[in-house]
Amino acid sequence: MIVTLVVVCEVGFWVLLAAGLTLRYAAGKRRLGAAVLLLEPLLEVVLLAATAVDLRNGAEPDWKHGLAGLYLGCTVAYGRYTVRWIDGHVAHRFAGAPPPPKPPRYGTPRAVHEGKLWLRTLLGAAVAVVLLQLAIGYVGDRGGTGSLRAWQFTALRVAGIHGVIALTYALWPKKAPASATTATSASADPSSRKDS
Repeated sequence: MIVTLVVVCEVGFWVLLAAGLTLRYAAGKRRLGAAVLLLEPLLEVVLLAATAVDLRNGAEPDWKHGLAGLYLGCTVAYGRYTVRWIDGHVAHRFAGAPPPPKPPRYGTPRAVHEGKLWLRTLLGAAVAVVLLQLAIGYVGDRGGTGSLRAWQFTALRVAGIHGVIALTYALWPKKAPASATTATSASADPSSRKDS
């Protein structure tokens, strides 16, 4: 049941996102669209409640409950970010808004961007670890909690791997290609332009 509910929550997230954005930009009902988008956290509340009820009813804690904890952590960390990113692109495409800024590609700005993404992953891992620890405390001695602890380590491992990847952008920043730098400086220098 829990795995099905995780899938339903993920599908529901995208359905509510599409419905909210359609109402905002295609139907011109910005408030109603925003209200639909605000329903998305309810999906996570339902999943959390269903997981707690399943454990309370004596279900043996296993990978399904761990997956639910990890999913909830990821949704807390990346859900709003994803909605804003997609909303910016839809607003640009269908409502004449300016294009959303692209993430930086080179140097320190790229390292800072990757660091911020890593902080989101760290937040998601922390939320997952806390929720799983609450589930371990909730189950207590009546059930095996090894699977839930394994998911805690999975969340921390994912955050660690992402942290190492983000750190590489700071230690070895990617430099802009020389052709891009030359083209940028040439377009900025009026003396380099030929008269037509």
